[in-house]
Amino acid sequence: MEDVLDVYKRPRDEEHPVVCMDECPKQLIGEKRTPLPAQPGRAACFDTEYVRNGTCDIFMFVAPLEGWRRAEITEQRTCIDWASQIKTLVNVDFADAEKITLVMDNLNTHSIASLYKAFPPEEANRIRNRLEIHYMPKHGSWLNMAEIELSVINNHGLSDRIPAIEQMRAETDAWNLRRNKDACKIDWQFTAADARIKLKRLYPQFTS
Repeated sequence: MEDVLDVYKRPRDEEHPVVCMDECPKQLIGEKRTPLPAQPGRAACFDTEYVRNGTCDIFMFVAPLEGWRRAEITEQRTCIDWASQIKTLVNVDFADAEKITLVMDNLNTHSIASLYKAFPPEEANRIRNRLEIHYMPKHGSWLNMAEIELSVINNHGLSDRIPAIEQMRAETDAWNLRRNKDACKIDWQFTAADARIKLKRLYPQFTS
């Protein structure tokens, strides 16, 4: 935990940006019956029944000190999907950075091994050398600032019911543009010193 909190204390450095990454599944939901449009004095009406059209995945990358994020929709959440997202992070999002500090959870697909499954060894090694990875502790996903952005897009950026992945991608892209245009940053306040007080029970106890 303190490893991640120390990373969050680093000052902004264009050559060594800090990027938080997370992902979450999203259901594709269609209407069972045609909604009734809004009219003067009456809100739109939607039937409580719906149609399940499968799922997709939201990959979220956030550079909290840059006011930047990238949310991307994929059909699956395999190691190949993750590796492809990381390649975009290295080659496109922060192509000029010397090294990217990547903070994420330890899901089994979130590993250097995934790069070697997706790309030839030389390419996987090149991408690996551009990364400085810090993993969240077990049960510590609340430390991941990418979760804040996932909450924002899920609660304020997407329609309640989206039936197709094409619409999901269109709405996600529109949200991404608006959010980056506003350059919304995250002012993280919780420190290792705070953790030693508020989460004292998690630390071993020593007697003098």
